[in-house]
Amino acid sequence: MPLQMLILTVMCMWVLAWNFQAEATYYHRQTVHHEHSANMENLLPENLLPEVVPEVLPEVSQPVNSRTFYGIMFDAGSTGTRIHIYKFIQKDPVELPVLDNEMYHAVKPGLSAYKDKPEEGGNTIRALLKVAKKTVPEHEWKQTPVVLKATAGLRLLPEEKANALLDEVREVFGESPFFVPNNSVSIMNGTNEGVLAWVTVNFLTGHLYAKTRKTVGILDLGGGSTQITFLPKSKKTVFTAPASYIANINMFNNTLQLYTHSYLGNGLVAARLATLGALGADGLEWKVFTSSCLPKKFREDWTFGGITYKVSGIPDGYAGYKLCYYEVMRVVKGIVHQPFEIKGSSIFYAFSYYFDRAVESGLIDGSRGGMVEVRDFKKRAKEVCNKMTKYRPISPFLCMDMTYITCLLKEGFGFKDNTVLQLAKKVNNVETSWALGATFDHFNNLNIH
Repeated sequence: MPLQMLILTVMCMWVLAWNFQAEATYYHRQTVHHEHSANMENLLPENLLPEVVPEVLPEVSQPVNSRTFYGIMFDAGSTGTRIHIYKFIQKDPVELPVLDNEMYHAVKPGLSAYKDKPEEGGNTIRALLKVAKKTVPEHEWKQTPVVLKATAGLRLLPEEKANALLDEVREVFGESPFFVPNNSVSIMNGTNEGVLAWVTVNFLTGHLYAKTRKTVGILDLGGGSTQITFLPKSKKTVFTAPASYIANINMFNNTLQLYTHSYLGNGLVAARLATLGALGADGLEWKVFTSSCLPKKFREDWTFGGITYKVSGIPDGYAGYKLCYYEVMRVVKGIVHQPFEIKGSSIFYAFSYYFDRAVESGLIDGSRGGMVEVRDFKKRAKEVCNKMTKYRPISPFLCMDMTYITCLLKEGFGFKDNTVLQLAKKVNNVETSWALGATFDHFNNLNIH
C-alpha cells in the first residue's frame, strides 16, 4: 500500500505551534554523496501508517504561483560532518511549504579531530559549502539560511578548543553568500538532539497526527553519544524518570511530554575507548589497550577525536562473545536508565550506527533496512565474536560493536528480546537524523513562511 504523507495543514499547525521547552546541560562513513527526492505531498493518512515505509514517493506537482526555497543544516558529529540541503515548495501563500527533496553529503573526520588545527576544520566546512552552492540556485543564496549544530564530538572537547572551532566556522559562514541567522553556529544539547530526531522520524512516518498519540520511539547511536526518545504511554514512566529526562513540546495546542536522554560517552566509538579502558587515560605514547573483543593477532594504532591509541587483542589469552560481553557490561550497567515501560511492545526506529553495524554484520540489507528483534543483535554478535577472523576484513571492531549494541539495548535500556526495532538509514528517502526537525525549528524562529 503506497504511503500517503501528512496534510499541509498538519505541517502548518506543527511549525506554528512549535515551542520547544527542554532543559539540558551541555555534556557532550568513507565520504558519502547522494541526492534523493522526498517529494512529500503531505496528505493525511486514511489510517495510521504501516511501519515499513516504501522508498519511492509520488512526484510533487508545482502550481504556477508556487515558490521554492531552501534550508542548509550542518550536522557536526564526532566522526564526520554532514550537510543537509532541503528544498521546499510553497504551493499556497497562506500555507507552509512542502519538503520536496534533500541533498546529503558527508566528510570524515569530524570537526573535533581538528581541535588543534581549527583552520583545517574550517576548510572542511568550506568544501561542503561548495556542495550547497552547486545545489541551491544562485538567486536563492542570500535568503537561504545556513546553520551548524555540533553534537557529542565538540561536547567532549575542552571548552576553549570547542569555541575555537566554532569561531572558525562562524568566520567561514561569514564569507559565504548564504544568509547567516543569529546563533547559527552552536553546540546542541543532547535533549534537543533526541527530541528533534524524534520529530523528524515521526513527521516522515506520518505519526505526527493531531488526533492520536500513536508515535514511534527513536534510538540514535552516534560516535560520541547515544539518544533515546519516545512518547510515554504510562504516567509512571514520567513520574519515575529523572526530571531532566522529560522534555515538553507544545504541539497542536497540546503539550507532549517526551522521555528523552542523551548519554555522552556512550556513543559507539567512545564506548570502544571505555571498553578498552582508554577513555581519559594518560601515557598514550607507550600504553597498549587490550580487549577480548578484538581478534587475538590484531594490533594497530587507532585514532579518534584527533588522539591516537595503541589497541590490541590478547595474543595469549581468550577472546569471544562471553568475555567481550563482560567487558562491555561495565560501560553500560548502572549508567543507562531503564524507563518503566520500555519492556512494552512499542516500535522503535533505530538508526546511525545501529543501522551501519547491522548492515556490516549481514543482519539486514543495506539498501532497504528492515525490522529486527533485539535478540537478533545478540545472535549475530555471538556469530561475529566467535568467528572474528572471518569478519576482521569488515572491521576488527565488529565483535566489540555488535556486543556493545546488544548490551546497550538489553542491560542498558532494558529492552526485551522480542522488542521490535525498525532499522533505517532513510525514511521516505530523507536521512533519519535530527537535522530536518532542527530545520523546521529554525524556520519557525526565523518566521520564514
